[in-house]
Amino acid sequence: MESFKAMAGQPFKNWQEYLEKSIVSLHELDGFFSRDLKERVPVLDHYPMRINPYYLSLITDPDDPLGKQAIPHIRELDDVCGLKDPLDELGQSPVANLIHRYPDRVVFLVSDTCAMFCRHCMRKRNIGIRPPFSSRETLEKGLGYIRNTPAIRDVILSGGDPLMLDTPKLDWLLKEIRKAPHVDIIRIHSRIPCTLPMRITENLVRTLSTYHPLYLNTHFNHPDEITEQAAQACARLADSGIPLGCQTVLLKGVNDTPEIMVSLMRKLIKIRVKPYYLHHPDPVAGTAHFRPSLETGFHIMKALRGHISGIAVPQYMIDLPGGKGKTALLPFDLKGNSPQKIQVENYLGDICEYPF
Repeated sequence: MESFKAMAGQPFKNWQEYLEKSIVSLHELDGFFSRDLKERVPVLDHYPMRINPYYLSLITDPDDPLGKQAIPHIRELDDVCGLKDPLDELGQSPVANLIHRYPDRVVFLVSDTCAMFCRHCMRKRNIGIRPPFSSRETLEKGLGYIRNTPAIRDVILSGGDPLMLDTPKLDWLLKEIRKAPHVDIIRIHSRIPCTLPMRITENLVRTLSTYHPLYLNTHFNHPDEITEQAAQACARLADSGIPLGCQTVLLKGVNDTPEIMVSLMRKLIKIRVKPYYLHHPDPVAGTAHFRPSLETGFHIMKALRGHISGIAVPQYMIDLPGGKGKTALLPFDLKGNSPQKIQVENYLGDICEYPF
């Protein structure tokens, strides 16, 4: 086990080699942990796995906070309530891989893979599938929609992970988006500063910094993910003038205590990453075991407000089913509740039901 652990944490010559050495089957973990993971093998028939050596080196047990995010669990198959697409992203896609939910912004899914396949992923339906859903043809169609829709002022690159594209392709994509004069800002949503920080090379940062105003929202869920390597990756981005935010997901058994969340938020601002959202997990198929109660989220927010710096306090967010949009949540925002659901008002003034 120790020799395998040392191998997992060793430096490779580049970020691509880290990906090439990724573990994609539970059998490859034999001998790494003291417990038997055979019962979890059927999960991979439904939801694939990828753990690169860097993130694997941070895991001490399959059920520690980082292991839960990376290693499949049989409970993923026990979820009978979750939906593949609870936010109706497909229904709000005028062209493939582009979601137009709000009037002035779009989410452009430019990659179908990630440096690690998170078990709580909101797009488990897409990630790691074959054949890939992202192609040059779909990217061209998305770019055409952006160019021909003057109302779009904000383009969010997501996926998968946009930074899984090689740097020349990412450069081409950003250049094409910038040809639309009505686009004010570009945002990149990427977990790579957390899961594969060696991807944040000087060449990548130089490329990104030519397309300002450009923002990057990343995704740290636990203080143990903020390593020296992750801090250095974020420093490179911040030093180049790219504002950084974090969209943390509230996950049962991972970060659902005030103590862990306070520690995470304090560490984030130390590495110049602004806590942006604390997401309540969406009712995505295969993720029910990660969903805490809304009361847990309220309790954590109460523990944050007034007890740590205001710049370290994120907004507590839910994403309403059926594509009704994100809503920041405080206890007094509730318009009604029952044992199974609450009612909240969205940005359009609609009263929407949210299950919990």
